[in-house]
Amino acid sequence: MDIYLGKPRGFCAGVVRAIEIAEHSIKKFGSPVYIKHQIVHNPHVVTALEKKGAITIENVEKIPKGSTVIFSAHGSPPSDYDKAKKRQLKIIDATCPLVTKVHNEAKKYTKDKRKLILIGHEGHQEVIGTMGHAEVYLIDDRIKWTLPKWPKNQPITIITQTTLSIDDTMKVVRKITDYFSNVIVRNDLCYATTNRQLAVKKLCEKSDMILVIGSPESSNCNRLREVSESHGTPSYLISDADSLQKIKSKISGKIGIISGASTPELIVQQIITSLNADEITEIQVQEENINFTLPKIK
Repeated sequence: MDIYLGKPRGFCAGVVRAIEIAEHSIKKFGSPVYIKHQIVHNPHVVTALEKKGAITIENVEKIPKGSTVIFSAHGSPPSDYDKAKKRQLKIIDATCPLVTKVHNEAKKYTKDKRKLILIGHEGHQEVIGTMGHAEVYLIDDRIKWTLPKWPKNQPITIITQTTLSIDDTMKVVRKITDYFSNVIVRNDLCYATTNRQLAVKKLCEKSDMILVIGSPESSNCNRLREVSESHGTPSYLISDADSLQKIKSKISGKIGIISGASTPELIVQQIITSLNADEITEIQVQEENINFTLPKIK
């Protein structure tokens, strides 16, 4: 069996930053530190932090008064911050800077009197957070959707969830810009999402099958699987070496491997070891050297 290993893969700068924020907070303030929503969408990361003293929780109002709360990398609506302040919680913000950028765009273009269209997946934590910052018209490309009934010359700005499919998002953008005449399109798909999807496309040229390593809850991991399948290459999304066993009988030929932006590299290496490959070739499409600074934790 030959393996083609996509690069870049694994942790993006926003995930690294969020994990480091959580680890520093636990060391500084002691256990427990509460995390609003999963810090990132990967159970191995969440479990590792919980072993160090974090508690993942969905409802800010259930956090004991005076405790420390970290808001996850996906971003949260302002209402959650208001609830935290009322409970006198110490607030630490681990929102990815690229998600914060989308929030700032939503507020800016609302002030500029432009209508907002948000392309994103309803119910995803990032979309919930963005919708809390401004009034938007949500288009979810996974389901049947229609354009808003606004005048054709209505000033519009398109913003997006950061972890969507490049190709699917552009299809939606084209339909919007074909109809409306005054449209600003913001490039909100994050660099890690873009690079990993480009890596999958390259892997499809060489592979009979793609294994995407990551959580089924992860938007960017699901998009990687969909990109592979849209290019005619069968793909499986597996979370770890244990889940690999369930599909091992289906694995044959040349295997491409990629991991999502919240997947630890250790998990990837464990899966590669389980496959016992004859040869491993790394396929790199882009260098990544982006780092985000940590906020002052005090």
